[in-house]
Amino acid sequence: MANAATALTEPRFDQVEGLLTYLVNTGIRPVSYNYEPPPGVPMRSGRYEDRRMAVANGRLDPARYSLDEHGFQFRRDHSAVKDFYDEAEIERVYFPEVERLLKHVTGAEKIVTFDHTLRVGDGAKRKGLREPVRRVHNDYTPKSGPQRIRDLLDPAEAEERLKHRFAIVNVWRPIRGPIEEAPLAVCDARSVAPEDLIETDLLYPGRTGEIYSVAFNPAHRWIYFPEMERDEVLFLKVYDSVTDGRARFAPHTAFEDPTGPRAPIPRESIETRSLVLFQT
Repeated sequence: MANAATALTEPRFDQVEGLLTYLVNTGIRPVSYNYEPPPGVPMRSGRYEDRRMAVANGRLDPARYSLDEHGFQFRRDHSAVKDFYDEAEIERVYFPEVERLLKHVTGAEKIVTFDHTLRVGDGAKRKGLREPVRRVHNDYTPKSGPQRIRDLLDPAEAEERLKHRFAIVNVWRPIRGPIEEAPLAVCDARSVAPEDLIETDLLYPGRTGEIYSVAFNPAHRWIYFPEMERDEVLFLKVYDSVTDGRARFAPHTAFEDPTGPRAPIPRESIETRSLVLFQT
């Protein structure tokens, strides 16, 4: 189904310099609302700062990156989906494609794709669609990762799965390409220190989730794959239950590519989230 990780075009540069938005660690736990907050309460608490960082061109050697070593992986992959804005087609066609692909890439016993998000650069003009996230973050923590197992599986299976290794992997794909606006940058998991990761409450009606915001560290190593096309995907490992040295978290963010056109085509992308369940 998928070809080896190769670039469509020859890389034109080694790296770019981008402004990445980090949380300033003030010692106060940040809170972010996923619904309209009470009057006078901001949608998001915390103080953020832009840091100028080198972002390496992953197309120079795309096959070198792996989920277990770096926390992300690039791959060519064709999708049979005709309309990514058709919810029924996403569940009927795309979710099974993602699950087959993840099973092949990870060797996992079972994949459960449970969610997807469409992001559009002019998302504010399209009802129900989200804009790219322009803050460095990771989607899960050691608390919220296991909670997703409990939320999504029946109790007996959940308790059994929690005894074995499991991961949560996002699959990010352009809906149309090339991506000119707000490409996705991902941080090499090996360059992230535990103290860089800051627990953040994510408030929904009726429940509270938890993500990691990320504080600046000059040691962070950032990579992106410029001008990604519809037949290219980026895997992001946002949680892994093992603590044996394999990558567990891959912080990521959208950013402005200084090599892009002055009037870029608005980004259109889809990301899925999947439980990756292993036997051991």
